[in-house]
Amino acid sequence: MKNLLQIDDLHVAYGKVEAVRGVTLAIQPGQIVTVIGPNGAGKTTLLGAAAGLLRSRGSVVYDGIDLHHMDVEERVERGFCFVPETRELFGDLSVSDNLVLGAYARRRGGTSIQQRLQEVYGRFPRLAERRRQKAHTLSGGERQMLALGRALMAKPVLLMLDEPSLGLAPLIVREIFRIVASLRDAGVSILLVEQNARAALETADYGYVLETGEITHQGPASALVRDPRVNATYLGGST
Repeated sequence: MKNLLQIDDLHVAYGKVEAVRGVTLAIQPGQIVTVIGPNGAGKTTLLGAAAGLLRSRGSVVYDGIDLHHMDVEERVERGFCFVPETRELFGDLSVSDNLVLGAYARRRGGTSIQQRLQEVYGRFPRLAERRRQKAHTLSGGERQMLALGRALMAKPVLLMLDEPSLGLAPLIVREIFRIVASLRDAGVSILLVEQNARAALETADYGYVLETGEITHQGPASALVRDPRVNATYLGGST
């Protein structure tokens, strides 16, 4: 099967410090791929480079097109969407207005804005209940749902998520990962960077371990869960 996203020999440097060194990874259509690793390993930098927000060396090919020759707006228009760790919501705007702004990022999504709103509200009933509230009044879990919902308004083909469970209560974390899995089942491909390694590997199809800017382990997520070193380092030593 042809890869939807193919990253080859990616390098990203901050001055003389190389944060990502020769990373190669791939995502097939309809697949969740996760990147786990310690803080400072370069995971967020990897996503930023793939999204075109950071300068990089190497190849990033999405749906057969080299993304180095495509600006961020065109990437979104082609269904390449990124939800950063900071969520980047408009706090003084309502939930509904935040969602509508997401639809304008991809005008040729094939459905009307109202149709997309109803789809998002169907997936996130809590957002429907709070549609008139300003974003800054939401809880952490609700803000994460809003960030995901806004990305879905752009009808993503590939969705990159940076630490979607960060700072959330365990019950909300389970709900977020349930939603992520349901998006894959709906045909969305996902590149997931996540500190909660167990939840990420239990949800993903394939995984990579990134340490000090380099891939040290990779394989089917179910195999990584059983890998002794991965298990001891990231999963608390218990399968």
